[in-house]
Amino acid sequence: MAEMRAKPDRLGVRLGGDNIVVAPGVYDALSALMVQQAGFKTAYLSGASLAYTRFGRPDIGLIGMREVADTITMIRERIDIDLIVDGDTGYGNALNVIRTVREFERAGATAIQLEDQDLPKRCGHLAGKSLVSADEMVGKLKAAVDTRRDTDTVIIARTDAIAVEGFEAALDRAEQYYEAGADVLFIEAPEDRDQMIAMNQRFSGRAPLLANMVEGGRTPVSGADDLQSLGYSLVIFPGGTVRAISFVMQEYLANLRETGSTAAWRNRMFDFTGFNALIGTPEMLAKGERYDPALMAEEIAGPRSKTSDD
Repeated sequence: MAEMRAKPDRLGVRLGGDNIVVAPGVYDALSALMVQQAGFKTAYLSGASLAYTRFGRPDIGLIGMREVADTITMIRERIDIDLIVDGDTGYGNALNVIRTVREFERAGATAIQLEDQDLPKRCGHLAGKSLVSADEMVGKLKAAVDTRRDTDTVIIARTDAIAVEGFEAALDRAEQYYEAGADVLFIEAPEDRDQMIAMNQRFSGRAPLLANMVEGGRTPVSGADDLQSLGYSLVIFPGGTVRAISFVMQEYLANLRETGSTAAWRNRMFDFTGFNALIGTPEMLAKGERYDPALMAEEIAGPRSKTSDD
């Protein structure tokens, strides 16, 4: 398995290990908490899923840097596992990338992903994408590498060139991005298994590769074990979480409209007590009691001292 060139953090260590890193997609603190509680060591903050859940709109460049940074802050307050953050295009030129890296790193990103699409960007599995020049993207990546305060912050370079310029051009771009200092390469939307094999052979032993599994997208969907056998070091399932939740919610709402009751769903949902246990309500209330004025006054006063008349 390829080794990280930069001084690795927790994520970097595992990317250089024998086992592929699996990162489910998240879009808020609750989804991130559930990923951590499920036992995953890495989560992927998906720009697409943010657009889906915050705006009810597609991934076509509607999300801005500030919205992502604020989401990182809320997620990081709740979890302590590694967090890979989709930084889209860096939201502009190299100067915008500098601000993006500073804000994301300060908010708690473990890894920051940047892509070579031109504005307005769109989901990597939608048609009609356009690219900035490879030279411009190299400048952005160098800006990101120079800006990160912690060399353990992983910079992921994504190219969408397969759909625009062809497979060989995508490999050439990835080569330039690696030379620019990217720690992980993300060659988006390979169209078949042969392309997936070829890109891993090209970068084997030099750069970890990321696989993006999009159900119904352009790339054949494979499991983590199979992707590891191809040579991938990291696999993300960015939109699977929100698509699964949306599917279940649609069924729930249809049943509620039909029956006027949640009775049929009682064994498929948390009750009030169960959900509060999930999000840690008892622990928070117990912590709050430590700062209750009455209890604090008793603690300060301590036990009553005896007087000579006692």
